[in-house]
Amino acid sequence: MQNRDESSEGERAPTPPERGLLHIWRSGGLGEQLSPERVLLSRPVLQAALGEHHGLLLTQGGLVYSFGELLWRDLSVPVSAPVLEVALQGKTVVRVAAGGFHCGALSEQGSVYMWGENTAGQCGQTEKGTATNITVSEPCPVSVVDSEVVPPVTVRIIDLVCGREHSLALSAQNELWAWGSGCQLGLVTNTFPVWKPQKVEHLAGRHVIQVACGAYHSLALVRSLPPQNFNTQNPPEKKERGQSPHSSVTDRAEPSVVDDAHYCPLGVELSEVITGEACPRRRIPRRKRVAGGSSASSSPGSGAGSYPRSDDGKLNSEQKDLPADPLTQTDGCPRSHILSGWRANKNSALTNETELQNLLQKLSGHSLETRQTAVSGDTDSLSSHTSDDSCASSAPSSDLFASSYKEDSPTKSKTNNGGVSGSYSSSPGCLEDIRLRLKAEGEALQGQKSSSLTDISQREKTTSNRRRSLPGTPTHGSPRRRRPCACRRSSAGRTQAAAPEEAGDGLPSLDTEVWSWGRGSEGQLGHGDQLARLQPLCIKSLTGEEVIKVAAGSHHSLAVTAQCQVYSWGSNMCGQLGHVNSPVTVPKQAKLSEGLRVWGVSAGQSHSLLLADGDCVQPVLLYCGQQQESTPAQNERSNQSQRSSKRSPNRAESYTVRPTLMPVCMEMGYISSVYSGGQSCAVLADQNIMGFISAIHELASRERQFYCWLSSVKKLLLTPIRNRESSYSSLGEPCTHLFFDLCEKFARLSVLIGRHSTSLSYFLHDVQGCDVTLLPLLMHTEHFLDVFKEYCSSVGDFQVMGGFQSLHKLSLECLGSQQAWPSQLCPSDQSTSGDLDLVSLLYWPLQQLHQYSRVLLKLASCYDVLTVEYQSLHQGCSQYEALSLSLLRKKKDAETTFIFWKTHSGKTTEFLRLPQRRVMCESSNRSLTVQNAGRFSNHWFILFNDALVHTQGAIPSQSLFSTHHVYPLTCLWVKPVTENTTGVYAIKITCPEENFTLVASTPQEKNKWLRSLNQAVDQILGGGGQGSSPGVTAMTRTASYKFTGEGRFKDAQYTGSWLAGRINGRGTMKWPDGRTYSGNFKNGLEDGYGECIMPNKLLNKPDSYLGQWRDGKIHGFGKYKYASGEVYEGCFCDGQRHGYGMLSSGKLARTSSSVFIGQWVHDRKTGYGVYDDITRGEKYMGLWLDDQRHGNAVVVTQYGVYYEGTFKDNKMSGPGLLVSDDDTAFHAEFSDDWTVNGKGVLTLANGDCLDGLFSGEWNTGLKVVGTYIKPVVDETENKDRNSLLRLGQYAVAAGQRWSCVFEECWSRLGCDAAGKGDRTVAWENIAVTITTARRHSPDLNRSQTKILESLEFIPHHGDPVTTSNYDNIRRYLTKACETPLHPLGWLVETLVTVYRMTYVGVGSNRRLLRQAVLEVQAYLTHFYSIIRFLFPGLPDDGGIIPDTPASPSKCKPNVFKVEQCVVVVSCSSLLLPLLLPRLYPPLFTLYCLQEEQDEAQYWERILRLNKQPDQSLLSFLGVQEKFWPVWMSILGEKKQIVSSSKDACFVSAVETLQQISTTFTPSDKLLVIQKTFEELTQEVKPMLDGSFLWCMDDLFPLFLYVVVRARIRNLGAEVSLIEDLMDPNLEHGEMGLMFTTLKACYIQIQQESMT
Repeated sequence: MQNRDESSEGERAPTPPERGLLHIWRSGGLGEQLSPERVLLSRPVLQAALGEHHGLLLTQGGLVYSFGELLWRDLSVPVSAPVLEVALQGKTVVRVAAGGFHCGALSEQGSVYMWGENTAGQCGQTEKGTATNITVSEPCPVSVVDSEVVPPVTVRIIDLVCGREHSLALSAQNELWAWGSGCQLGLVTNTFPVWKPQKVEHLAGRHVIQVACGAYHSLALVRSLPPQNFNTQNPPEKKERGQSPHSSVTDRAEPSVVDDAHYCPLGVELSEVITGEACPRRRIPRRKRVAGGSSASSSPGSGAGSYPRSDDGKLNSEQKDLPADPLTQTDGCPRSHILSGWRANKNSALTNETELQNLLQKLSGHSLETRQTAVSGDTDSLSSHTSDDSCASSAPSSDLFASSYKEDSPTKSKTNNGGVSGSYSSSPGCLEDIRLRLKAEGEALQGQKSSSLTDISQREKTTSNRRRSLPGTPTHGSPRRRRPCACRRSSAGRTQAAAPEEAGDGLPSLDTEVWSWGRGSEGQLGHGDQLARLQPLCIKSLTGEEVIKVAAGSHHSLAVTAQCQVYSWGSNMCGQLGHVNSPVTVPKQAKLSEGLRVWGVSAGQSHSLLLADGDCVQPVLLYCGQQQESTPAQNERSNQSQRSSKRSPNRAESYTVRPTLMPVCMEMGYISSVYSGGQSCAVLADQNIMGFISAIHELASRERQFYCWLSSVKKLLLTPIRNRESSYSSLGEPCTHLFFDLCEKFARLSVLIGRHSTSLSYFLHDVQGCDVTLLPLLMHTEHFLDVFKEYCSSVGDFQVMGGFQSLHKLSLECLGSQQAWPSQLCPSDQSTSGDLDLVSLLYWPLQQLHQYSRVLLKLASCYDVLTVEYQSLHQGCSQYEALSLSLLRKKKDAETTFIFWKTHSGKTTEFLRLPQRRVMCESSNRSLTVQNAGRFSNHWFILFNDALVHTQGAIPSQSLFSTHHVYPLTCLWVKPVTENTTGVYAIKITCPEENFTLVASTPQEKNKWLRSLNQAVDQILGGGGQGSSPGVTAMTRTASYKFTGEGRFKDAQYTGSWLAGRINGRGTMKWPDGRTYSGNFKNGLEDGYGECIMPNKLLNKPDSYLGQWRDGKIHGFGKYKYASGEVYEGCFCDGQRHGYGMLSSGKLARTSSSVFIGQWVHDRKTGYGVYDDITRGEKYMGLWLDDQRHGNAVVVTQYGVYYEGTFKDNKMSGPGLLVSDDDTAFHAEFSDDWTVNGKGVLTLANGDCLDGLFSGEWNTGLKVVGTYIKPVVDETENKDRNSLLRLGQYAVAAGQRWSCVFEECWSRLGCDAAGKGDRTVAWENIAVTITTARRHSPDLNRSQTKILESLEFIPHHGDPVTTSNYDNIRRYLTKACETPLHPLGWLVETLVTVYRMTYVGVGSNRRLLRQAVLEVQAYLTHFYSIIRFLFPGLPDDGGIIPDTPASPSKCKPNVFKVEQCVVVVSCSSLLLPLLLPRLYPPLFTLYCLQEEQDEAQYWERILRLNKQPDQSLLSFLGVQEKFWPVWMSILGEKKQIVSSSKDACFVSAVETLQQISTTFTPSDKLLVIQKTFEELTQEVKPMLDGSFLWCMDDLFPLFLYVVVRARIRNLGAEVSLIEDLMDPNLEHGEMGLMFTTLKACYIQIQQESMT
């Protein structure tokens, strides 16, 4: 591999790129001696980073170059020939960072690499106990791991910055991580160095935008919390103020004396405290450090902090002559040390004086050896200078600081600022012991000033002897105190992190805060003092200033706002703050020349570099800081003399008071970024290729200028006027609200422009790596257009209402009655003289749209027409230009409307004056009138943008009229009338409640009005407002309208679809009385599916209906919920219940709770129906007439009483049969419910009979006059009496029940009656029903959706049915019956409902079994007639289907094969599988009740027989021994069957037969029986030789054994169900014979002897 020199040579080329040009120079000059050096590389430079004496370059392709004093490699590399960092090749670096003496790089994957000095752990490399780890010569990865989550995860880093002894990283979650040493880390720790990156918990959960590192302080730009959560920001500060710092030492001699004067607001100890506990790192510190961790003597005010004072303010005599710390330098900043490996062992305690002396001699010697090769040191620190006036700009005006400065100044005057001392760690050490030893050993190094980190209190002497803590270590509260604070802080952070991002539009937020922490000796933290901060603290004065970027120099800080202002604070000895304001401990604005707008900043050791917009598009550079007046040769000699001299100037001999323009910047090109570090400056610039760079800069510059102007207008004009108390009275109520709305829209526009300008500034900093299609103007076009539209509308509304006249007076009052604009308010293209033109001023932002279009067009011209960039830019250009023209038209419309109202002012027209209303056209010249109007009638038409106003008896010139009518344009249809020979130029106007014709005076006038009307209608409907073809403008539309005329819709408000002036489609109608209809309309009436709510004032509850409508009435199937609690679900006709329906009377808590299901005629129960009286426990199943029981019926009660007979006038009347639960039967004449009066026969359960006249009620007792008959054994059967007691004779025939259900199904198919209709129409209705259901049911699951999709296709129904397509019909019917949305599915679901309503609950009476079976058979018959109507190719019930000759026969188990080519189809074989599984529970329950007694006998014998072993049972049942199994298989292992074996024979046959209870249809049950015989045969075959045929004598006992061992419960019910419902075609076949065998076995078991 090539070495660095070779590789760097290979990278350089004679023709450098035109983008990413790097210029670099030393700070301190503005004149002719300044000659920036251009670094020539073959690749564009993307970013630069400058340290104290070195720098890094990031080029395209992710390559990193280094230059300067690379002390960790003993190299000095000129900037003209930077060396490539080979170790980072292939890492695709995206960002580099340079600290004081170390470097960092960030890869595309978010990995961190560090190298350089590592004495303070700033490179994040774990201490290994060897001196070689003091420096890291090659880039090494640093793992940032979040160990708080399980499992720990690696954190992705997106930004990296470095200070002198610390490094900070910003994660993709916008959280901050830190490592290194010092309070500038912001960590909750007292152990330094911090080798591994740790999260800055104080900012956890907050959205950190940017971070910057000074020498020993840190800055973070943080997104503010939402307004409602601002209070969560203060508690941490309060808690920290209340904390009592304690050292971590546990073996103290005595308790510490705590004094309030020793703590700053965040609990940072001011005084220096020493602990006896051994420090984990024992190297000599580069500068003294105390618990607070901030520089104590690095400013005049705090410089005396290193000398403890007595109470009178004088130096302690013991410490007065103490020499300065030879290991520190004047400003507390580290110096590079080439021999950095020559450092004390970390484990050395340095408590031995001899060791200390030896080390100091070594250090001083090596310091002298290296001075000649080092560059100039710090000159920016306030403590570097000794002039007395420096105190005024930096130190607080306290007696402590003033007195300490005077005492310390002689020592400071001898400091050497240019020398290079060893780069040593600032880790904690025994500072007090070190100082005592240095008193004797430090004479040779006395010129170097002592520097500690925090100020020492005046009362230090009283407590210093008794307090001992770890110097250099931030002290914190005890764990008990600290833990709650940390917990609350983290919880607050989580709350803050949950706050949504502003607007969610990807633009940067302007609602920011600046937080700072670390050393504050120069005021660089901005909190108004010079105290250190252990943890981040918000700079309150910058909150709300819209800071968008922060920069940190060695000891000063900068912040740039969105208004292009610069705030600076901290050390100002070289004028690097750009102002002379005092104090410098709080942010103050830098003094900028008028017209300069700063958008980029960087800060070095003693200078600041600003990037700003000037008079032209090309950015300019501004410099503030130290000036060098000498020539370069003199400067070099001066540096050399400074290195060897004891004296150094304490204040810069020449520096700028305000930022000064650098003329040389214009020669560099278009500068995009500025960098500073140490005493160096660098810029990245681009050449203007094809005008692209200038266009981008022009866009950003104009946007920043625009935002500054918007801010000025808001600050100087709008806000003062809004806050004036007289604004309301001056403007009036409507204009006041409009003005407030205008201010709100102006603020919204201002925020958008501010965020956009900030985004463009960020874009320019990375202009090489950004995609032009990602410009916010293109990414968020709709947002920009919406904001400008809203703003234009608000200004126009205010103008239309005449608000600018009053506003003009208020503005004069607010601006002090100036007749000329203040310069800040005057737009750049307008003069500052003349009267205030508020209208032009507030309309001026609209010009920015044209600027957007123009710049985007410039950018587009830089690309090929076919590129994506060109298409995107050209589209954006068109959109902004179109909006610009549109808003200019709106502006003109507003001006025209204002003039119209001014001309036609008057009380009669004032109520028509609305803010959003604009005049489009008016007929004051009598150019338009109404057709057939009278000769002397006056008609004045005014076309607004929202309505057409027709006034009668009008005098337009005087704005007077007698009557008027307003027609909203949303519900106005325009149609030209074809001209005929009469010469009438007419336009027909259609409105929801009125139609009229307008007549124009000339064809031109007609065309003018027709075009204006169409344009206005098109625009208000959301079109472009360009006008449409005559008569075509939105015949169908969605609009709102309030009816005023008489009729059903009087005073109702409608919102929905229209068609040519009529309500048509989906919509919502609301009446004033509370009625609401939401659904479909047709021809102006409710028609289709809809929901209606109707208030019931008596019950104070609404009625509601959801279902079908027709011609404005409830018609079809629906669900009606009454206010009384009743619910009706069924069919309606013309608003009345008609057809099938179910009425539930409400909850069980009511006095009479009941359910009726059956037929209705004209809102009354008429026909067959079932009425379940839940309260009385009775169920009526019979005929009704006019809401009364009338006709044949069956009644069952909860006590098991069964009655069938006739009803009349809602009561039992006529002959009837009553059967009680104990089988007592009573046939008699009934006269009332359960009341008998007449002849009758009472038959008891034992056969005894009572014949005679009966009277009375059944439940209370009967009076009888008759004959008691005891039957004789040999008496012949009395047929007459048996016929009287036959069940079902008075019940409604099964075929006559539920005809209403089948009629509704036929109706849904489009048939007037059963079988009477068009088959094609029926299939079309099915398809429409399915499609409509899919559209109105968005919550369908995936399987339901698939079923509906398959049912939308109409099958081939007209073809002859053969065995090949018979299965297709069966599959279609199966799918159709799975969804109630299909008419057949609805039929099945409804039949199941009525069946369960009839035979569940009280209806579960065994005497209803016969009727239940007949009802199922009737269902099949009716159902099959519908199927045959849809598929006419099906044969009659029991008919045959021929097989197709080409395919073999496909006979299913439920179809009986007669011959090879035909199958027999019956309604039971086709439909029972669809219907019976759903009817099975109630039907099988009835079978079980009917067979209950026989079942009891059967089960008793089953239990007894199963007690026997297999062989014994086989012998008992008469099974021949040749059929007895000998072996059985258990888990694949054969075992012999012995005499005691049980349940071991014919196991498979037994298990198969047990499956009969899991099937539903007779065909499936017969199939189980057939499989049982097959299994039985398979088990017997191995025992016999050859083939054999079963004879019944052999088969029956064997099958009887299987039935016994199967132990089937309710076998009698199973047998009866099969017998009643099996396909007649199977009765005499093989399956019929098998079923007969099973039935015989059941009877045999019943009759088995118990003895």
